[in-house]
Amino acid sequence: MQYKKRTHTCGDLRAQHIGSSVTLTGWVDIRRDLGGVVFIDLRDRYGKTQVVFNPQTNSEVHALAGELRSEYVISVSGTVQRRPEGTLNASLVTGEIDVLAGELTIITRADTPPFPIEDSIDVQEETRLKYRYLDLRRAPMQKNLISRHKMYLITRKYFDALKFVEVETPVLMKSTPEGARDYLVPSRVHHGRFYALPQSPQTYKQILMVAGMDRYFQIVKCFRDEDLRADRQPEFTQIDVEMSFVDEPDIMSVVEGLMAEFFREICGISISAPFARMTYKEAMEGYGSDKPDTRFDLKFSDVSAIVKGAPFKVFSDNVAKGGVVAGFVAPGCGAYTRSQLDVLTDFTKKLGAGGLVWMRVTEAGIETPVEKFLGKEFLEQIRGAMHASPGDLILLVSDAWSKTYAILGALRLELARRLNLINEKKFNLLWVTDFPMFEYDPAEKRYVAVHHPFTSPKEEDLSLLDTDPARARARAYDLVLNGSEIAGGSIRIHDRDLQSKVFGLLGISPEEAKKKFGFMLEAFRFGAPPHGGIAFGFDRICMILNGEKSIRDVIAFPKTTSAMSLMDDSPSDVDAKQLAELHIKLA
Repeated sequence: MQYKKRTHTCGDLRAQHIGSSVTLTGWVDIRRDLGGVVFIDLRDRYGKTQVVFNPQTNSEVHALAGELRSEYVISVSGTVQRRPEGTLNASLVTGEIDVLAGELTIITRADTPPFPIEDSIDVQEETRLKYRYLDLRRAPMQKNLISRHKMYLITRKYFDALKFVEVETPVLMKSTPEGARDYLVPSRVHHGRFYALPQSPQTYKQILMVAGMDRYFQIVKCFRDEDLRADRQPEFTQIDVEMSFVDEPDIMSVVEGLMAEFFREICGISISAPFARMTYKEAMEGYGSDKPDTRFDLKFSDVSAIVKGAPFKVFSDNVAKGGVVAGFVAPGCGAYTRSQLDVLTDFTKKLGAGGLVWMRVTEAGIETPVEKFLGKEFLEQIRGAMHASPGDLILLVSDAWSKTYAILGALRLELARRLNLINEKKFNLLWVTDFPMFEYDPAEKRYVAVHHPFTSPKEEDLSLLDTDPARARARAYDLVLNGSEIAGGSIRIHDRDLQSKVFGLLGISPEEAKKKFGFMLEAFRFGAPPHGGIAFGFDRICMILNGEKSIRDVIAFPKTTSAMSLMDDSPSDVDAKQLAELHIKLA
């Protein structure tokens, strides 16, 4: 079909174009027939322009315009004119003008879409994902994809200026399952053998340091076969970074510079560096999370020392066993009803708590069901230590250290939402450092790596690997933004003997280590430099900077929470011939 190609986009025309002859192409957004004159808003990704079809100007074109419907693709030529007085549209950048049509070509006709192509729509996400090509016509989705594109450019420009080299690493690699499950790819040539899709380029980027690349980065696809949620996908994008001859401050400085560029270019916000820092222990004991949201207060207090001698056995016995009694003050919540308090108690019980101790602070004293067990003196000591005032509500949990603070962390976020304490326009960045090197998995009866098995222990904790591995801290660091981990990394182990010792502590035998990671250990024989790095969750950063609640809204073609692509119906069945070539038979 022959049609005139556009001279301008639908977001170009302004008052200075009045009198010009132009051609626009795009989709019919809205059609209105007012007293014989047909108006349409023509849309492309650059904006919208109103087009007028007047029978007095061209009766044939006007008659053809009567056939137009939403989402028809057209080409229209005409003259730019000023809108009549009183009809200017301040909400459009093209709102001063319209185009008086002289020619019209209907390029393709369209069925009625399953939902309107509008900025704000009330439609199930499954429908949006099934018709993703229609969802992506909406301005907010296009804005997100353009923002993502800009972030790619910012990343590459920033790292190039710092002499980093972008190196592509393999997508088909050796399976080295650590953490999430691998996605496996069967080999047709090597019967019964499999590639894995990379969970990250971790081993490759460390080998690049051995290769002398010194400063590497990559915008890379990663794959993890794990249970999904709003900010997880089976395939996701990382900004991967590795550097040689560096320590933690060197890497943090590079990261802070990139984040400053993102905020300046994407949000128009200036952020200051260096970012705040806190240890893992401080984060857990202050906020109940290793990714604390510091946009609001509600910090915790440990009252274990006060209640260790109390007659209330729930508290004193727990402290005697090494547990803690801790909590926080909910300001102005002292008037909560019993039913409201029961809701909070049920919330904590669902998280595994034995219960929730609450104390209303009044002008007359403290009201709590545990007064008869604790006594007024202990209650006043708790109130004083927690700096609670009349009208406040004290909430306490008593359990093992990790469980107590994890439950309090979830309760803290729940109260913040209920009390509207979270400023959604605020951005708080901070580093969390000094993570534990290992955590004990009682099910597998062995230590597992908190980050990954290539993370180096802090030098002052090296001796603990022989005496008390659970106390060893890692040279690991996470970057947190508004309660979300957006980047994580560490200084790596570059010594073969230390790496072998860590493998041993993780229950990885020398034979298993050789089978899984022998290629990297072999590379370390030939001179490995000290090195470290970090990986950014690109989708998550893009989500937060664009004010979205799900990474699916910043990914062009995402999967559902069950890892399905509703648009193209993948994963899908394959025919028997394909399976036979791979020597695979389905049970």
